[in-house]
Amino acid sequence: MSASYEGKRILVTGGTGSFGHAVAEKLLARGVEQVRILSRDEAKQDLMRHEIADKRLRFYVGDIRDFQSVERAMRGIDFVFHAAALKQVPSCEFFPMEAVKTNVVGSENVVRAADHAGVKSVVCLSTDKAVYPVNAMGMSKAMMEKVAQSHGLNNPDAVTTVSCVRYGNVMYSRGSVIPLFIRQLKTGNNLTVTNPDMTRFMMSLADSVDLVEYAFHNAQQGDLFIRKARACTVGDLATAVISLFQSSAKVEVIGTRHAEKRSEALASREELSRAQDMGDYFRIQADNRDLNYSLYVEQGNVGQVQYSDYDSHTVDRMTLAEVEDLLLTLPEVRAELRMAGLAAMSTR
Repeated sequence: MSASYEGKRILVTGGTGSFGHAVAEKLLARGVEQVRILSRDEAKQDLMRHEIADKRLRFYVGDIRDFQSVERAMRGIDFVFHAAALKQVPSCEFFPMEAVKTNVVGSENVVRAADHAGVKSVVCLSTDKAVYPVNAMGMSKAMMEKVAQSHGLNNPDAVTTVSCVRYGNVMYSRGSVIPLFIRQLKTGNNLTVTNPDMTRFMMSLADSVDLVEYAFHNAQQGDLFIRKARACTVGDLATAVISLFQSSAKVEVIGTRHAEKRSEALASREELSRAQDMGDYFRIQADNRDLNYSLYVEQGNVGQVQYSDYDSHTVDRMTLAEVEDLLLTLPEVRAELRMAGLAAMSTR
């Protein structure tokens, strides 16, 4: 994190998750005055309080669905990391209105409370599932992005800059597949995959934190940032875990879950037509045309057809050896290998 965070107060919504832990520890190491965690799970808050043990870490019990609890946590804040969300695809399929209440209405509460409090910048965390969404989770996240972008469209002189970041699978985050694979190995079971030919973008937790930081330093109103990433098949990911742990387990195909896609896109061709290539990142500016509809007829984007989606099926795909090497960059995987007596592998 940059020294520009020194002496600042930062709010992390949904901050007891994997991302919240990582960003809180980084911020505290850089001399922030205070990191506030807003979440509704007091048990996870208590666990995080003891794990990090820093008096600059403050906890607020509340729900982003409730504007008053968000407004209370927002007072005196400089920057906001908005990570609170319902993220599990199957549960959102069964309870889509819960996804709407948290991911859409809750995000509107965060943006509105930040604007009222004079917060400098809000970065909202989104997902590749928001691109051409086929499930309730992705649809609600796509709407969250629209809520974030509408802030600038409707308030061009706003003090608060609201932007989004979008990324794929964060490796070893809570609820992700790699910890599941390792648990299955440790209990002597085969590794279950829904479809081994599915492709997914792979990103480390550290990379996801860096992406959010990049947005804070570079965002203009309504921007969306994407970190370029490589992809692999789910089958190769499972095989790589088996290989690293020198296991005799097999890959067992159990069939596609509710509303899963075979591949994910981090950016659509329509978005890339107005994107700026910033090296490791794409910056996608908001479509800031107004409601003068003649613009859509007379001044469309003739270059849009020249672009293709930034999709996990079409980007550079990692080899099996490269997937193994990527897994070894994760501290959690190296720790599990050491516990399994495979120290040589953990330092390969």
